[in-house]
Amino acid sequence: MANKTGLARSTLSKIENGQMSPTFDLLQKLAAGVETDVSSLVASPNALPPLGRRSITRAGQGSLYETANYRHAFLCVELTHKKFTALRTKVTARSFSEFPEWVRHPGEDFVFVLDGEVEFFSELYQPTRLLKGDSTHFDSMMGHAFISVSPDDAEILWVTAS
Repeated sequence: MANKTGLARSTLSKIENGQMSPTFDLLQKLAAGVETDVSSLVASPNALPPLGRRSITRAGQGSLYETANYRHAFLCVELTHKKFTALRTKVTARSFSEFPEWVRHPGEDFVFVLDGEVEFFSELYQPTRLLKGDSTHFDSMMGHAFISVSPDDAEILWVTAS
């Protein structure tokens, strides 16, 4: 698995034994290593095969996954082998210094601000404030991070394709 994912054996062991929760970036590396999409890793074992299918996630539902800076709800996780992964994300970070390193992963991301305001940091551009209703589409190999600049956690729709 280490060879397939590019992750250290010690990291995989810690994840497997519940000593470490993988970041979204690590989840993407794991998914790429086993040739599936990220939401398949958090899906129920009753996932649907890719044929004449659909999935509905009701308001307030989703497969929850929390990191130090984000609270993700993976949407429509019953579908496996998708072309993209959709998440409803609460941005809990309030400062770029809360990120020990840039977030990066293969593919493209689209982010739409549902509520609040975020500051979008990327390694090739100046930080940009995005207001409710604003969106961005970017190469996700470029280091990136979002922080909430609202009094409460901001909420975004995050679509990632790898």
